[in-house]
This record gives sequence, C-alpha cells and structure tokens, in this order.
Amino acid sequence: MPILENSSSPPASSPLSSSQVNADASPPGDEVSLKNYKPSSADMAYYYEHFLPFKSIYLWLNHSQAAQADFTMREFAFEYKSGAYQRYNSFHSASEFKQSVVKAQPTRFEVGAVYPVEPRMRKSVSKALMKPIAKELVLDIDLTDYDDVRTCCSGTDICPKCWRFITLAVKIVHRTLQEDFGFEHLVWVFSGRRGVHCWVSDYRARILDETRRRAIVEYLDVLSVKSKKTLNLKKPYHPHVERAFEVLRDEFVEVILKQQDPWSLPDRAEALARTVPDYKLSSALIRHWKEVPGRTSAEKWLDVDALYQQLKVRSFDLQDWKKETIFATMYPRLDVEVSRQMNHLLKSPFCVHPGTGNVCVPFDPSEKDFDPFADTPNLGVLVGSGETEWQKTGLRHSVELFNRFVNRLVSEEVRHKRGRAEDKENLEF
Repeated sequence: MPILENSSSPPASSPLSSSQVNADASPPGDEVSLKNYKPSSADMAYYYEHFLPFKSIYLWLNHSQAAQADFTMREFAFEYKSGAYQRYNSFHSASEFKQSVVKAQPTRFEVGAVYPVEPRMRKSVSKALMKPIAKELVLDIDLTDYDDVRTCCSGTDICPKCWRFITLAVKIVHRTLQEDFGFEHLVWVFSGRRGVHCWVSDYRARILDETRRRAIVEYLDVLSVKSKKTLNLKKPYHPHVERAFEVLRDEFVEVILKQQDPWSLPDRAEALARTVPDYKLSSALIRHWKEVPGRTSAEKWLDVDALYQQLKVRSFDLQDWKKETIFATMYPRLDVEVSRQMNHLLKSPFCVHPGTGNVCVPFDPSEKDFDPFADTPNLGVLVGSGETEWQKTGLRHSVELFNRFVNRLVSEEVRHKRGRAEDKENLEF
C-alpha cells in the first residue's frame, strides 16, 4: 500500500566527418521565453496554505511516517523578501513544518544536512557537535556556466535552444549515477529559471563524507574544475567518457554548429583556432577566417578539415581534437562545491522562484525530457485558478511523480532498516 496516495497512474549520425556537416543549414524558428511573474506576499501565503505538498517533502526527508532524526535533526533555512536569511530552523513534525512556513512566509526555504542535535538548539551545545552527519548527494547545473558557448541568450535568460544543454547534461549525469554508481533514488528538480538540481536520496549517498562526494562529482566533471573550458581527459578514454560522447556527438551539429553558431563571432573563432595543437594549422585558420569574414561555425568546422589535409598535418590526430572540442562545448558543467559541501543548503522542491513565479517542480528524465516552457506551473496561474487543492491544478502531475519517488524511497528504507536489525540480531550471542 503506498504511503502517499496519487489520484491517477503515471502516464545518429557522427559530426566528426566533414561530409556530415551541412554548412548551409539555418537555425530553427522563433524563441520562447519563460514567464516573469513576481509573487506577492498574499500569493505566497495562498500557495503555502493550499498547494505546497508539505507531507510529501516531510516523508522524502524523514524516510518514515513516524518522525525520526533524519527530519527532526535536519536544518532548514528561510529566505525573506527583505533579503534576510534565517538558518538552523528545525521541526518535530510535518504539521509544525507547515505551520512555521505558513506563518513566516519566506520567499523560499532551503534544505540542509542532518546534525547530531536539533539545529535550533545549536547555541546550547558545543560547536564541535554541529557537524553534518548525513545529507542527500546533490548536483547543480546552471545555464550561466554555458555563456561562453551559447549565443541565443546570456545571464539569467534562457530559450529552448540553450535549454538543450541542460537536457543533454541531465541525460548524461542521470545515466552515470545509475550505471556507474548504482544509485536508484534520484529526483531532478527545475530551479525555476535557468537550471536544474539532482537529489540522490539513497542511504549510502546520504552518509558519504565530503571526500567521497568530491570524488563522485570529479568523476562526472571531465571539464577543468577551475575554468570549465579546458579538458581533464586522459587516454585511453574512460568508458563513461565514451558513453557520454555517443550522446553529445549526435547533437553537436544541430546544437552547436547550427543553433548556437558560436564561431561565427571572430573572437570565439580565434579562440577555437588557438586550441589546435599545431601552430602552423592554428595560424592558417586564424589568417583564413580574417581574410574570408562572415563564415558560419559549420563552414569553419569544415575549414579545419580542409586545411588539416592541405597542410598535411601529422603532429596531432584531428579526430581527437574534434572529440575534445565537442566535450569542451557540450559536456555537463557541474558546481563541484555544491555537491561536496555537506553544510551547503539547496532550495527545496516545490518552492517558488521569486523572480519568475515558476514552481520548482520535480521531473523524471526517464519519463520524458523536461521542458521548462511547457511543464512548469506558474504561481500566477495557480492562484488565479481559485482552486484550493493541488490535485485540481497544473501541479498534479509533478506532485504525483514526486509521491511515487517518495513511496519507492520509503519502501527501500524500511527494507534497509529491517536488514540492519536482522544483522544486529545475528551478531548477538
């Protein structure tokens, strides 16, 4: 019997060959923008009172219906419209959790780690005790980290073209976490504007120390931690790198050469040429692109092939350079510190983004690619509907998806605890 009830059931070609690049192709049509709705205090009060699924969030973090330390010893932070930020909140129950949020009306609340003592009692205990002992492994992917390669938008703006970077990142990271690390309980959450968060809730993920968290995220992060533009690849390429390449290669022509067209800009084209490890070829490319201005990225990609052959370059493998260029432009760009630091707090699922009014809804990439322009409920619409139950609003699909995830997680926790209890009994004489 599920703990959380739902009202319904859940619903190639390679760019490495110059012959496969159509230099005359044009990018697809019109761009779409996310809504920008700034919620009022009354909007937030209505949302917290009627729509936010507090019980679902409680069960997700508590791993049981009966209150336990996973929830009661966990830190929550409130951010207010004034800019004030209140840390070290903690609660004894789902009802106290809801009552506190409804009363405080923060613009958002964040989820932190589990501590040996209640965070709200921290001033009465030694600082040495206030060290995190458990927390979900989290990953953060933000489109602003792609500003050196996307041309359609920059900063906080996004459109369907650049959102493709996020879709590909989710696909690669999700598969790697499942297949290479064996994690099962993953939930992805839209940040409300320009990125996504992944929460890994498996028991063994929650108890990882910071060293192991860093090791996992650095395994995933083949781009240089510092610059995000240089590669940290070694040959022979790791199987997970080769697997990611299969995904990126099939999208490179469409996403980079046609849609983004970054190397049509002279400064970016010169930067690309300077990554070529042969000085003679690099100089020839820079000179040629200055002499023949106005060439597209697709045309310049073909120029590399042509001049490589014309100059009879033998100092490096062109296919390796192309492969690394594809990784440098398209591979997931992760915030290592967000994943490593156990005391780092992250916005909870179902919070509302204060700048857009979009609800930070969870999604399942194995179900479908998430589309922030079509799949995101907006607070203005929710409040304007006049409804008082999430089941009758655009939140329904997202809450039901999250409830299925929570039910699977809690069921696994019950089995895990039963197994540990049996092991303990077997050790007693």
